Amino acid sequence: MHGAYKVPGGKLVVVDLEVRDGALADVRVAGDFFLEPDEAILAIDRALEGAPVDLDASGLAARIDAALPPGTELFGLTTEGIGVAVRRAVAHATDWTDYDWQLIHEPPRSPALHMALDEVLTAEVAAGRRPPTLRVWEWGAPAVVIGSFQSLRNEVDPEAAERHGIQVVRRISGGGAMFIEPGNTITYSLSVPGALVQGLSFVDSYAYLDDWVVGALGAMGVTAWYQPLNDIATEAGKIAGAAQKRVATGAGAVLHHVTMAYDIDADKMTEVLRIGREKLSDKGTTSAKKRVDPLRRQTGLPREAVIERMIASFRDRYGLSEGRVTEEESARAKDLAATKFSTREWTARVP
Repeated sequence: MHGAYKVPGGKLVVVDLEVRDGALADVRVAGDFFLEPDEAILAIDRALEGAPVDLDASGLAARIDAALPPGTELFGLTTEGIGVAVRRAVAHATDWTDYDWQLIHEPPRSPALHMALDEVLTAEVAAGRRPPTLRVWEWGAPAVVIGSFQSLRNEVDPEAAERHGIQVVRRISGGGAMFIEPGNTITYSLSVPGALVQGLSFVDSYAYLDDWVVGALGAMGVTAWYQPLNDIATEAGKIAGAAQKRVATGAGAVLHHVTMAYDIDADKMTEVLRIGREKLSDKGTTSAKKRVDPLRRQTGLPREAVIERMIASFRDRYGLSEGRVTEEESARAKDLAATKFSTREWTARVP
């Protein structure tokens, strides 16, 4: 069995192993990390040998921690990351480069249609009818997108939204409300096979699926990192929020979508969103305007250039061919936008 895991902000860990009588055997850990002293790598292998096959990543890390020689130093590597690589090997997880990725970057769509496309395309990936897909959104109208389980009345001021011509839609994933203005927002979706995140905890899957964009931002001079559970942050503040939805049908798939603030009208945002004091204090700030630090200021680049560089970074890492929404997918999405995502029943399902 073979498993690989890139430690967020660190290096690649690769594990090869066998399973015999419910325990790990012939374990070999490798990768492009740094480790001192040299013999520590043998201690890691020995610590994993004989471990129960169902032991979680934390339990595996504890075995390694107990076996490491005094003074061991790990660079670009964590014992938890080794544990994750082991879990991915046992779960027969796939890697990014095992797939032929497709890019969809099409003209602006309505907010409701974007919600529907996420559901349709991810279902197609789960069914094996569509390759793993990176879809970059272009917004046809300003919007507030609320999470699947949020209360509509608690999150949005309806009079302010109407006054500013802002549509309110509910997505299929959890998480918080996103304030969208077409020229000020960068949004993308990853629709990926479930096998890509096998062996990862829910939290680890966020960091794993965000790692490429953190690297892309770094190449643009923005030092960013994954901040649990679902933010991408810099020293200046949050710049993006992610959300996920798991699809259990077919072979399974994961929808992972991210909204990034390229620029923001903070006054308008705070009029439309009911951002409570508890949420602000949890983020360590007293002002909603300080919670998000836009990419325009941090990169100095036009929005289109930021998107182009993000796409180029993904392509350089994993390969990416041009694609499109098929006619059948488009028809299903339009029907779903009309019958679900544009209806009061869905939008106010949690009043």
